[in-house]
Amino acid sequence: MKAIEDFIRRLPKAELHLHLEGTILPATLVELSQRHDKTPLTLADAEALYRFTDFSGFLEAFKAVTRLLMGPEDYELAAWRMMEQLKAQGVVHAEVYISVGVIYMFRNHDATVFEPIFEGLERARERALRELELSIYWIFDAVRHFTVEEAQRVFTKAVEMRPQYPSIIGIGLGGDERQAGSEPFRALYAEAAKAGLRLTNHAGETTGSGAIWEALAIGSERIGHAVSAGRDSGLILELKERQTPLELNPTSNVRTGVVKSFREHPLRKYFDAGLLVTLNSDDPAFFDSDLANEYLLAHTEQGFTKQELRKLAANSIRASFLPDAEKVEWLFRIDTTR
Repeated sequence: MKAIEDFIRRLPKAELHLHLEGTILPATLVELSQRHDKTPLTLADAEALYRFTDFSGFLEAFKAVTRLLMGPEDYELAAWRMMEQLKAQGVVHAEVYISVGVIYMFRNHDATVFEPIFEGLERARERALRELELSIYWIFDAVRHFTVEEAQRVFTKAVEMRPQYPSIIGIGLGGDERQAGSEPFRALYAEAAKAGLRLTNHAGETTGSGAIWEALAIGSERIGHAVSAGRDSGLILELKERQTPLELNPTSNVRTGVVKSFREHPLRKYFDAGLLVTLNSDDPAFFDSDLANEYLLAHTEQGFTKQELRKLAANSIRASFLPDAEKVEWLFRIDTTR
């Protein structure tokens, strides 16, 4: 087992579905609470927040953690800790969701408070590039059940800031699919694409395959989760023909009750069907499984061979928004990793 674990950590790979707020470990949460709370959380208190049994419980836990991210220094700390964790797993590039929609809601819709927060994130990103040789892109994530108007605030801010910060690579749409689909955001996606932003979307996590069709229809370039695609043979053929990258998060889906076990996750089915699948950890602190462990579970629970794990790593680079020249370099390094 140690041999495969070492191979996985040596294997250069990208993480494409990772929420910054979801990387905050209980110990870091205690540190943040000591900064801001009159009665700080104990470690036991913090750990209790990460226990939930379904998707609704996860959303509540996510909200509880996010409330302690108040200023630029908090976000810089969270980002740096995340980057250290990524480096330790052999991740060479990550495209990280920032819940800008949540930040706005917690700050009474005041968009002006975000720029200093983002400067803190950028300090961590630049340090990671310099000290860890880890590249990071940011994806501004809106919350679909906060209304279209709230999402527009997020996407408009991404468009405004991108010329100054090329690290802002795209936009995303998270939140509760059961309350809002993708179609209402069609115009916003078109505007973002016109401004040069890349388009991602959470779809088919807690809803049927129609949500994935809808996400594709508004121009989404990558689909997060896509668990329900396996119930629609026509959609599987469409995804294969388009080679639409799928950001799969098996342990996340198990922990939120979307699938029963890692072994039953459609990862293997999609991979064998020729879909462009990538492995990701989503919110590793909440789900107690980082990207390296997802690769290991793919091996132990679904029988992925070393060569197939290598292909998953290559898929992560191909599906990334990196420049083509950088992709070629990383693909060569993946192919020569032993």
